[in-house]
Amino acid sequence: MNTPTLSPYDRLGGEAGVRRLVERFYALMDELPEAYTVRQIHPESLAGSADSLLKFLSGWFGGPPLYTAEKGHPRLRMRHLPYRVGPVERDEWMLCMRQALAETVDDAPLRAVLEKAFADMADHMVNTTGETCACSAPATSA
Repeated sequence: MNTPTLSPYDRLGGEAGVRRLVERFYALMDELPEAYTVRQIHPESLAGSADSLLKFLSGWFGGPPLYTAEKGHPRLRMRHLPYRVGPVERDEWMLCMRQALAETVDDAPLRAVLEKAFADMADHMVNTTGETCACSAPATSA
């Protein structure tokens, strides 16, 4: 008898687990001075960003496709093109995500898989190189 493989969404504990990850991620973005540059490209309130990320991750992790049901295909790179996303922003984003994963995901093999997937996505989002500046307008929630 084959045991069904649980999706990352289920392994995280469903919506509650994904919500914990997203809430911790954005709390770290606000708390860590090392995340200053990436925080500047987000709106003052992170509520809309958190809602979008929760909905995106739900589907990406194998749960309900909330983001696509509401907004269509994520087109992450296209949606982020108006904002300067360079190596600094990528690295700061990953700093927050790695720490959020470490604090909220007890399953070490799952955490490693998710960290790799997030790192690949973060690399894909880079749309500029070189020094960063604080001249980017704050993002609206995607």
